[in-house]
Amino acid sequence: MDMDWCHGAMCTSPSGTTPGRKAAPWKAYIVPSSAMSTKAKRSSLDKSIYDEEQLEIASSNIQAKIQNPLHGLSRETLLKGVDSFVKEKGLEEKTKLFKVAALLAQNPGDFESMPELSEEDKIIIRRETTHRWSQTRDLYKTIIICSLAAAVQGWDQTGSNGANLSFPQVFGIAPVPGDAAASQRNEWIVGVINSGPYLASCLIGCWLTDPLNHYFGRRGTLFWCGIFCTLSVIGSGLAQTWPQLFVCRLLLGLGMGPKATTSPVFAAENVPASIRGGLVMSWQLWTAFGIFLGFSANLALQGAGSIAHVSSRIIVLIIMSLFIDWIEIVSLESPRWYMKKNRYSDAFKSFCRLRNSELQAARDMYYAHCQLVVEMQVLKGSSYLSRFSELFTVPRVRRATLASWVVMIAQQMCGINIIAFYSSTIFVDAGYTAKQALLASWGFGLINWLFAFPAVWTIDTFGRRNLLLFTFPNMAWTLLAAGFCFYIPASSAAKVPLIALFIFLFAAFYSPGEGPVPFTYSAEVFPLTHREMGMSWAVATCFFWAAVLSITFPRLHSAFGSVGAFGFYAGLNVAAFTMIFFLMPETKQRTLEELDYVFALPTHKHATYQLKEFLPYWIKRYVLRKNVELRPLYDFEQSDDTPIKDKVAR
Repeated sequence: MDMDWCHGAMCTSPSGTTPGRKAAPWKAYIVPSSAMSTKAKRSSLDKSIYDEEQLEIASSNIQAKIQNPLHGLSRETLLKGVDSFVKEKGLEEKTKLFKVAALLAQNPGDFESMPELSEEDKIIIRRETTHRWSQTRDLYKTIIICSLAAAVQGWDQTGSNGANLSFPQVFGIAPVPGDAAASQRNEWIVGVINSGPYLASCLIGCWLTDPLNHYFGRRGTLFWCGIFCTLSVIGSGLAQTWPQLFVCRLLLGLGMGPKATTSPVFAAENVPASIRGGLVMSWQLWTAFGIFLGFSANLALQGAGSIAHVSSRIIVLIIMSLFIDWIEIVSLESPRWYMKKNRYSDAFKSFCRLRNSELQAARDMYYAHCQLVVEMQVLKGSSYLSRFSELFTVPRVRRATLASWVVMIAQQMCGINIIAFYSSTIFVDAGYTAKQALLASWGFGLINWLFAFPAVWTIDTFGRRNLLLFTFPNMAWTLLAAGFCFYIPASSAAKVPLIALFIFLFAAFYSPGEGPVPFTYSAEVFPLTHREMGMSWAVATCFFWAAVLSITFPRLHSAFGSVGAFGFYAGLNVAAFTMIFFLMPETKQRTLEELDYVFALPTHKHATYQLKEFLPYWIKRYVLRKNVELRPLYDFEQSDDTPIKDKVAR
């Protein structure tokens, strides 16, 4: 295939505008290629004309420049590339369509004056900006699938919360009055049982994502994970001893890991960049709904026997049945997965169902293919082990690995899961009865869900990074305040309501920030050549520390008391804030192609900018109230005919 049409830089796709740019930004996706057939790789790459200097620019963006790479290509060269593309991929009947799509992508800001576009085409392109939430039914079906998976995930997280009040007695592992050694042993056992799904997920389940997606696709992986989770929950409901329950919860983790890893990626691959954050965060929104549903079941079935037995059999099986049935009805697969398999005809059909017109589908698919060519030269991972090693050895990927690690571990450092896992225990310790504790936990779950809704709009406007920098300090002081409230005498009627108030405020700050950001952020920061592996790493990080928290909190709570435990996690919030400030680049309204440039910027340059530019600006602007301007970190320059090597040398 002649690749002269793509000479010059990373290829991207236009579909909207971003404030502060001279030209419309390009909204598209980096195409996964780690599993692409050898024949397809060879046909696309052997004839590429990228030189070493250009590839170095793609992986090391010292000048922090982001540009439209196709500007300046001659019409003849561009259309010649389209002819080669459609011929190689068996799309000759769509040649005219792809040529118009390529011209549109070359000059996204000039579509109004393009004679090749009909008035109907122009209306559709305008609506990408004016009606960005107006998407196809099939796209929203994809989001519903991911949302159902998330709801089940949330249920799984709270299945043991209310049960912590009952299953230790049922299985003979409750604290033993007067026997400190036995009580300590039983506390560790309870912690290990609660951590079971997360241990299995981080050690095995998450790392099955890459091969499962390779053989079954995104949708197929979710289908099999749903079945596995259902069967393991049935086993948990039938368990007669704590080792049996622990084994079933380990098996549950084998399904949870690939599901939590695949669902956000599935959504991120299918949605336009202008609303990617708002739709991909549906994972957290409906995880929060699942948590709320779990608390509701615990409250409704309180006194109906063992909550672990009754609620898991009734609630989870209903949800899982709906989830599996929906997947069977909806047959849409990710077009990026089809492209990995070199099934471009199927990929185009899928794109057409995800976009409002064939023109948009052709435009996005064409430039996704272009990005695949670039990435396969810069990131050559082709085997499972090589892709894993490149998470830490390839600079652009390593920076994404670090950023995703920071945002994922911060979710565990913030302390949310000490509430999600042990809120009933905490409220009982504060002085509530078992029923009152379940009611307070239900209130926590409701707030956690409702306050996630604002992030649907703010995550793509206020930004991922800014949401975290705003909410982490507030989570720190609310946890600290909740801990100090335990000093209030038990005789005071204000003690328990104040503890509940500050825990609810903590949830209100968590839900629009550290709730939706980690999975959304991790699903978008990796190039698609390494997306499954990178997301596996990120989710494994999250679940590993969730397991550590589950195991250690009963002993931490016993040793430090509620005041010490809450104070400890308040301090971790401050530490997480510092890590985010220095190590997490912003990704809002960046196309996935632009993120290659963002993460090609060395980490030390990003950290230096935050310390020497942003922090002084913030103090002068918001503390001293001075009228100052902030020098932007990235230079979003209009592409021109200047060679890339000359731009970088400026």
